Amino acid sequence: MPPHRRGASAHAARYLLPKPPPRRTYTTVSTTTSTPPIMATAGAAASSSSSTRLLLGMLLLPLLPLLVAAANSSVTYDQRSLIISGRRRLIISASIHYPRSVPEMWPKLVAEAKDGGADCIESYVFWNGHEPAPGQYYFEERFDLVRFVRIVKDAGLYMMLRIGPFVAAEWNFGGVPVWLHYVPGTVFRTNNEPFKSHMKRFTTYIVDMMKKEQLFASQGGPIILAQIENEYGDIEQPYGADAKPYAMWAASMALAQNTGVPWIMCQQYDAPDPVINTCNSFYCDQFKPNSPTKPKLWTENWPGWFQTFGESNPHRPPEDIAFAVARFFGKGGSVQNYYVYHGGTNFGRTAGGPFITTSYDYDAPIDEYGLRRLPKWAHLRDLHKSIKLCEHTLLYGNSSFLSLGPQLEADVYTDNSGGCIAFLANVDTEKDKVVTFQNRSYDLPAWSVSILPDCKNVVFNTAKVQSQTLMMDMVPSRLQTSKLDGWSIFREKIGIWGKSDLVRNGFIDHINTTKDYTDYLWYTTSFHVDRSHLAGGNHAVHIDSKGHAVQAFLNNELIGSAYGNGSKSSFSVEMPIKLRAGKNELSLLSMTVGLQTAGPFYEWVGAGLTSVKISGMENGTVDLSSNNWAYKIGLEGEYYSLFKPDQGKNERWMPQTEPPKNQPLTWYKVNVDVPQGDDPVGLDMQSMGKGQAWLNGNAIGRYWPRTSSVSDRCTSSCNYRGSFSPNKCRTGCGQPTQRWYHVPRSWFHPSGNTLVIFEEKGGDHTKITFSRRTVSSVCSFVSEHYPLIDLESWDGSTPDDGRNAAKVKLSCPKVKISLLLSLRVLEIPAEPADPINKEAATIRTLYPLSRRPV
Repeated sequence: MPPHRRGASAHAARYLLPKPPPRRTYTTVSTTTSTPPIMATAGAAASSSSSTRLLLGMLLLPLLPLLVAAANSSVTYDQRSLIISGRRRLIISASIHYPRSVPEMWPKLVAEAKDGGADCIESYVFWNGHEPAPGQYYFEERFDLVRFVRIVKDAGLYMMLRIGPFVAAEWNFGGVPVWLHYVPGTVFRTNNEPFKSHMKRFTTYIVDMMKKEQLFASQGGPIILAQIENEYGDIEQPYGADAKPYAMWAASMALAQNTGVPWIMCQQYDAPDPVINTCNSFYCDQFKPNSPTKPKLWTENWPGWFQTFGESNPHRPPEDIAFAVARFFGKGGSVQNYYVYHGGTNFGRTAGGPFITTSYDYDAPIDEYGLRRLPKWAHLRDLHKSIKLCEHTLLYGNSSFLSLGPQLEADVYTDNSGGCIAFLANVDTEKDKVVTFQNRSYDLPAWSVSILPDCKNVVFNTAKVQSQTLMMDMVPSRLQTSKLDGWSIFREKIGIWGKSDLVRNGFIDHINTTKDYTDYLWYTTSFHVDRSHLAGGNHAVHIDSKGHAVQAFLNNELIGSAYGNGSKSSFSVEMPIKLRAGKNELSLLSMTVGLQTAGPFYEWVGAGLTSVKISGMENGTVDLSSNNWAYKIGLEGEYYSLFKPDQGKNERWMPQTEPPKNQPLTWYKVNVDVPQGDDPVGLDMQSMGKGQAWLNGNAIGRYWPRTSSVSDRCTSSCNYRGSFSPNKCRTGCGQPTQRWYHVPRSWFHPSGNTLVIFEEKGGDHTKITFSRRTVSSVCSFVSEHYPLIDLESWDGSTPDDGRNAAKVKLSCPKVKISLLLSLRVLEIPAEPADPINKEAATIRTLYPLSRRPV
């Protein structure tokens, strides 16, 4: 058993306990019956041409909205797929976590997923957001789960509800309430009665809520799958003999809820019937369920990766994602979910890790701000359309596997009606190849899959991206149009403000003391120095900490800061100091940056100081670790809720004509204007150090423009070929991991907006700006080797005879001016030695810049 983390003072976090949130009153709302979803999304495929490759910039055309039908039915399954209303269904699902955006964004996010080819939305249920205190439930604003599920239903989509209630998800404490750790005798995620009791109670609460609102498919609602637990099979071993009984209990408890829909357990290799075990990975084509009666489901396909403060940013190429998805369905998969399709934002203190950024963009098909990430979004949309053309034969036909040569494969499905589909794969990581299939030749780029819905014509190849690419920019916008309302500040007292919360000889754990009601805990002590001991003057303080960060002050002067990182929360630091004769007061502000998210016994991982020593003394090193230490939980500004709108006139706010810059532990307040237009808004905090921000009382989150190393795995280009890992394609070395912080437009008032900043280290507040996220340019690429297929109307009757002209179609939302920047025609030799070698091409024509109003 890991070291116990209980035993903190009863004084802990007393002033930061939240008021009990209001209970949601549930009202039954009548809904209309709708039909199962169909795939019908927008977008024109790029075309092929003769012997040309085209590079185009900024040709802007309108976007076409489309409508899709809604879903409503009962759900069972067989060995091949889910069966909805008696029909086998192939499901493409998109993760959108409701608390990581705002309700005003939800309809558009769901619509964008639908337009992208999804027929299902998936989300975790975030226990610690819904039960902040035992038995006190919260389902308002960003946590309005019922509203979110209804939006999914109104869009005509299915829903996958992953109740967990442990979720991991880079979310604080894995989604489990911190208070549960302090219920006597509780150990998380094992055969432990207190944990199981609370887990069952919350699971039942959520299920009953969904039933009352008639949201399960068995009631005519959209929820077709529910999940219990999360990736437990990967960590069972450390829990020993109590692991399997717990997993089996979780499955049994879930089944007893009688939802009328199947339950799943991801990465649970021994999930008992009828619970379906599912796969989470970058690739799940080789995954097999643990029973021949269960279908092959992929609950987490990671289209990118999360970000960590102080590290470069990972990216997954759309070609590789499409390759993985095509392989999965070609190998018999029937449900695939993108984790995540829209990542959103870790508002407030919801980010876990520790050290996970406030942004949860994840390089997802829909970016943090709710905009399509192109070409990723559109390339996957075209993939989904192509796979849907194959749905009936995939689910009702017989499969066969053919080897077409070294690292060349064909997965073929045929049905009794004469249907034939094929997935041709080149799994070579370097060489493009030509294959022969049913007496026809096909070009297969390395690491790609071609989809043939009639076993003849290629409608999609995973490596051939036909979509346009959007380049996004953050356009600065001033905080204020006038300076009539200046800045106000409040300076935190260093060390103990008011009375200490507790005094102890030695150190106590940070998290045990704060119970995570705040990031901040003051450790203060004093020590006497004889004048004779100051000889030499080379003194230093040595601090060891379990994490995550510390600000050190000696005699009310800042002497330094130190931090762990995403790989190792603990740290040791040496800081030079200047001692004075007599009494010296050392004040150390310990800080957390999100709690542990996952891992065996993760709830026992602590934080805070473990050793403090002073070196350079005449009599050697002095160990202060066992000194008498006074503790203060949180900040004075937190205690007085200076970030709330009703505290704008608090007398502690001091108006300043020229507020001080680069001052630690300083609160700033200013009235700001609404940025013009309706583009999404980010707060540019590059000029600041580290802290938290609020707009009109809404917690934007932790900001920290921590810079990554210039040698942090970045590459000048990204080769999609070969297995992906988060270290493969990274950008942003030597730059802040996160510079801009999403501020939803719904948080702005027409006037009278108040921005509050708490700065820990010191920065220049005068350089803080809003920025609008806009499209700066658009470009695309097309070749005669890319098939021209109308995926909306394709029926196999028109052969691909290569006579279709090459086309490229570019579009941009809210167009005011369309700029045709240039057209470059690259002439490729008829039979080049290396058809991929662009050096063999010659620029034949360059059309000059032209402008055309729209």
